Amino acid sequence: MAALADAKRVVLKIGSALLVDRETGALREDWLYSLAQDVAWLKSLGKDVVLVSSGSIALGRGVLGLPATELALEQSQAAAAVGQIRLARAYEEALAPHAITTAQVLVTLEDSADRKRYLNSRATLSQLLSLGVVPIVNENDTVATDEIRYGDNDRLAAQVAVTVGADQLILLSDVDGLYSANPQDDPTATRFDVIEAITPEIEAMAGDAGSGLSKGGMKTKVMAAKMATAAGCAMAITLGSTSNPLKVLESGAPSTWFLAQDNPQHARTRWIAAMKPKGSVSVDEGAARALARGNSLLPAGITQVRGDFERGDPIDILDAGGAKLGLGLTRYTADEARKIKGHQTSDIADLLGYSGRATLIHRDDMVI
Repeated sequence: MAALADAKRVVLKIGSALLVDRETGALREDWLYSLAQDVAWLKSLGKDVVLVSSGSIALGRGVLGLPATELALEQSQAAAAVGQIRLARAYEEALAPHAITTAQVLVTLEDSADRKRYLNSRATLSQLLSLGVVPIVNENDTVATDEIRYGDNDRLAAQVAVTVGADQLILLSDVDGLYSANPQDDPTATRFDVIEAITPEIEAMAGDAGSGLSKGGMKTKVMAAKMATAAGCAMAITLGSTSNPLKVLESGAPSTWFLAQDNPQHARTRWIAAMKPKGSVSVDEGAARALARGNSLLPAGITQVRGDFERGDPIDILDAGGAKLGLGLTRYTADEARKIKGHQTSDIADLLGYSGRATLIHRDDMVI
C-alpha cells in the first residue's frame, strides 16, 4: 500500500462539503486549519503539494443569499466570482502561519484539451512548485459553460496530477473508499483496501454518475483513478471530514488505494514517443552532447528548422548527419524557431519582439 511519506509530489482534492457548512454556508475554519497543518507536514518532508479545491460557489452562494437549490448557470457563475476571492483568502490565511505561499490557478477543460494551454498550465504549475508555492487549483466556474467544464473535481484533480507529474493523488471524500456495493443499501458490502487494476467489474461496482453522496458519486472517482494510474500516479479515496485527514490516512485510516501502473516520467515518455512529429530541428554537436546528458534543447544549438509546426506540437530532433536523436514538444512555432535558431536565450526578446521561453524543448517534454 502506498504511503504519503514515499511520495515526491502530491495532489489533494478537497470537496465543497468538507470546506463549507451546508447549513450555514460558512467556512469550516477549524477543519481547514487542520488541513493546513497536514500540508505543512508534507512540505517539511520535502514534498511538493497541489490542492484542487471546490468551494467557491458554496461560499459565494451564502454571501449573495442565493437558495440552497440547483442554481441557474448565471447564478453559479456569479456565486463563483464572489466565492473564489474568499476561498483563495481562506487558504492563504490558513497556510501563512506555516510560512507557505499560495497561488490561485483557475482552469477549464479546454486548458487540458488544447495542447498549447496544457503546456502553459504545466509550465506555470511547475514553476510555482519549484519556488515552493502551494497552488490552489479550481475549475474556472466564472467563465466555464457545459461545453468546457470538467463538471466534477475528481477528474479535474486527476488531470492536474497528470499535468504536474504527481506520484500520488488523494481524494478527500465523504466515503472512506470503494465498496463492493453501496454500504448504505447493502450491509454486506465490503471495502477494497487495494486495487491493482481497474477492471470492468470494478467500474460496474462504482455505479452511475449520480450515485453516492458527493457530486458525480463513486463513478467519477473510478474514472479519475483510471486517468491517474495510467499516468503513473497512485490514488487514494479516504474520508476527509476528520481533522488532520492526511495524518489520519498515513496512520492507517480506512481507504482504498489504486496502484499506479508505471511511474509518472515513464508514462509521460511513452505518451510523447507515440506522437507523430509535425516537423524537425537539427542540432550541432554541442547540443547533441548536452541532450545526451539530460539537458533541455536551447535555441543556440539549433542549426536548421524544417516543417510547419505550432507551439506544443511534437517535432523530431536530428543530429548534424540527419540521424534522429529524439522527439519533443516544442515551445515555439516553426516561424519563431527559425528566427531564434543559433542565438542565445538573452537575444530572444530582441528577435521576436517579446520575451519567450528559455528553451525550445524542455527536458521534461522530450524523449531521447
